[in-house]
Amino acid sequence: MVDEKKSKQRHRVMVFESMYPIVALMLILVACVELCDAATVVDVYRLIQYDISGVPFGSRFSSLNHHAASLSFQRGADLSRSVLILPLRELDIGFVQDYISQKQSLGGLLILLPQTFRPGNVGGGGLSSENDGFRKLLAQLEKILVHGNIPFPVYFAFENEETDAMLADVKKNDALGQQATATTGGYKLVISVSEPKKIASPIITNIQGWLPGLRAEGDSNQLPTIAVVASYDTFGAAPALSVGSDSNGSGVVALLEVARLFSVLYANPKTRGRYNLLFALTSGGPYNYEGTQKWLKSLDQRMRESIDYAICLNSVGSWDSELLIHVSKPPDNAYIKQIFEGFSNVAEDLGFQVALKHKKINISNSRVAWEHEQFSRLRVTAATLSELSTPPELLENAGSLSDTRQLVNEDAIIKGVKLVAESLAKHIYGHQGKDIKIFVDDSSLAVNPFYVRSWLDLLSQTPRVAPFLSKNEPLIMALKKELEDYTAEVSVQHESLDGSFTFYDSTKASLNIYQVASVTFDLLLLLVLGSYLIVLFSFLVITTRGLDDLISLFRRPPSRKVKMG
Repeated sequence: MVDEKKSKQRHRVMVFESMYPIVALMLILVACVELCDAATVVDVYRLIQYDISGVPFGSRFSSLNHHAASLSFQRGADLSRSVLILPLRELDIGFVQDYISQKQSLGGLLILLPQTFRPGNVGGGGLSSENDGFRKLLAQLEKILVHGNIPFPVYFAFENEETDAMLADVKKNDALGQQATATTGGYKLVISVSEPKKIASPIITNIQGWLPGLRAEGDSNQLPTIAVVASYDTFGAAPALSVGSDSNGSGVVALLEVARLFSVLYANPKTRGRYNLLFALTSGGPYNYEGTQKWLKSLDQRMRESIDYAICLNSVGSWDSELLIHVSKPPDNAYIKQIFEGFSNVAEDLGFQVALKHKKINISNSRVAWEHEQFSRLRVTAATLSELSTPPELLENAGSLSDTRQLVNEDAIIKGVKLVAESLAKHIYGHQGKDIKIFVDDSSLAVNPFYVRSWLDLLSQTPRVAPFLSKNEPLIMALKKELEDYTAEVSVQHESLDGSFTFYDSTKASLNIYQVASVTFDLLLLLVLGSYLIVLFSFLVITTRGLDDLISLFRRPPSRKVKMG
């Protein structure tokens, strides 16, 4: 009897041991059901988050973990547990406004941009009517997003095969009128990033270089100075995409080429003019040209007073037949007349026109519309050369998502460079009214299209939102070195950005896209697997020990009764 009991126990142990591989297989299969969903990783760019005097703007959140939804739902649907995927091609401004104004709940917003808007993308698209329509639509959207207080995460991404395929599937499911959930399946969008933190003491950096003029023998008076200025930083809805190819990459490129051309003239004492040339690349342009103001105030008063006039370059890369000269002093002012006539005559020789636009400064308002107004406030004659007829509003049109390389025509920049260089030369050398050209094509003083294109390409790939740039940023170092190559006494000035502006980090992230099967499907699959394993186990026991042993495994053991003495 004892041997028989031991034999049965050993058999049961063997049976249970035979179950281990089956149980392990079952656990693996269950894990696969949960974890083997296909995952795609996409680069995404977060909507800017900032405060002005403590008032919050932009997106206030960064993490995402919701199912995807499309515009297939009716307007006003509760999408508090969904991420709305919104291609620019299908943008409904009113739809977005409802969610931004918090009339409706939304878990998150993912805006898909056409590849033509990717920074540095030179091919295909250009200024076609379709792209022009997209740009205007995107400008509207940016204005709403940048000046709103958005209570959910907002990200931008570029269309690709993965996002197109996902959106097509999401639209099919949404067309049935049922949102994606844990029970229905669909796609889950996950962004895991830390909570955005305030950027402590953001810095703006100005860079200046000199080309000293030639003094007459025995002349102890300070030479007059002409300043050429361009603001190089940007601001846009997505800091990681704000390259500002036209505003103001084109102005920076034009300044660098003018500096290069005059460095050749000034290298020879025989052709060096009796004017100092001061080149300044300023920061803080989108923030009321704060960098320009601080740079001007840092100049020695005598140096400031020596400035005959300053020409500021702003957005000169996307125009056809006319540029505008914006001034603060009245058009009948003698200095303004002289500057305008000089530029107008050169423009006529080059086959286009310049027009004069006067805007008086409101002294009681600290807000300035153009960079030259910071000069005018210090009683320095200045003008802004631009293709824009009206000044941009604060924090607008200073590196928007639509301001990419394709928007800029390098031939327009070259024409602008010729206009500035020839106008300055006529003023410096006293050639006003004379038909003399210095920067002639195919000469040693010709504008270099390759140089223009190279710098334009670099700036069109480099986001330049000042609070996110360090003192030793590669771009700042590159601009400094470029001025050192063509000018003397190059200096760099670091200043704190106005304390009324507060910016937050976390500008770029990785979006994980998971294709999730429904819980109903998972449960059905587990039921099928479980049934199969039970049948398999029963078959193994019956074939090895018989039906009685199988029944005994599930039979309740008899209870032991305690005898009462």
